Amino acid sequence: MKIKTFKVEQWMNDYENDAIYNLGETCIDSMTLGELIELSGQNPEKYLSALKDKRMSYGYIEGSPELLKGISSLYKNILPSQSIPTHGAIGANHQVIISMIEPKDNMVCVMPTYQQHYSIPESIGAEVRIVQLTPENNFLPDLNLMRSLVDNNTKMITINNPNNPTGAWIPEDVMTEIIEIAKSVDAYILSDEVYRGISEDGSYMMSIADLYEKGISVGSMSKIFSLAGLRMGWIASRDEHVINACRTRRDYDTVSCGQLDDLFASLALANKEKIAERNRKILLKNREILDEWVNSTPEVSYVKPAAGTTALLYYNNEMPSYELCVKLIKEKGVLFTPGSCFEMEGCVRIGYAYDSEKLREGLDKFTEFLREI
Repeated sequence: MKIKTFKVEQWMNDYENDAIYNLGETCIDSMTLGELIELSGQNPEKYLSALKDKRMSYGYIEGSPELLKGISSLYKNILPSQSIPTHGAIGANHQVIISMIEPKDNMVCVMPTYQQHYSIPESIGAEVRIVQLTPENNFLPDLNLMRSLVDNNTKMITINNPNNPTGAWIPEDVMTEIIEIAKSVDAYILSDEVYRGISEDGSYMMSIADLYEKGISVGSMSKIFSLAGLRMGWIASRDEHVINACRTRRDYDTVSCGQLDDLFASLALANKEKIAERNRKILLKNREILDEWVNSTPEVSYVKPAAGTTALLYYNNEMPSYELCVKLIKEKGVLFTPGSCFEMEGCVRIGYAYDSEKLREGLDKFTEFLREI
């Protein structure tokens, strides 16, 4: 099986360690284990000391009861038995696509999105039909285009909500129409929801698994929970065929997740409101910093992100995005992700939810750079 190079991951592998101002980071300011334990109301020293006697067996093959309960608490209609722990959301996306898609199928996919959603089905031999998201439509799917692309061989529609890299959030009325499109050809909807969970006003963000019986939600502890080092993700669906197919596949590529990943993810999920309170403050503060900078910098423009931790910044220069980003990190130490990693040009992806001061300083350095070139 041949598969294309994963552009965004290769870019981060090549350049992230060189960054002084890491504006390519897409997680909300990462927590230490001590912070997580303190936030849960426990003493870090005592808690960590007690772990020395924990035997490192496989543990719960399909996830501990505490973990499954915590995952189900993120949804309105998902039971603990309807979720599958995975090695990060990257493992979840891979498991769903490789379990459900065959060469005879076609798959409708939004663009831009995380490359797994189109490169994995292409490598299987399935046809991928693209719904291009545009700034003119606030990066929301063109429903007429989507409707024209589905047929009786469409096995799945895949979306990314909130969207990476644009920060767009599909409202519930639009989601309802996407569901009707899927129903018209009896297709699944895979929704990569790793940035779901912290809304502007604190309200609940609906999942595809809440809205559609054949909806498949992928989530993770990385972005919104600030715990990427746990490498814990999951699949959630009410569709029995999806759960059974992914569990069967999981025996070949996962077996079980790490016991410590399970333990700390369970602790975080049990204290999700406290983490959300911490992270909402960071997210909204930094989103405002970004918005003020864009509004005062005529060299750039964007569609203000509605959710998530990323946005696309368009720059008024003809330099290709990859060349611009290499030059930028070498001359200013600022890391963005080239738009070309998402099959786009004239723009870069920013991750704005990390360190507030580094964000301000990095944006100022980018302003200097744009005016110099």
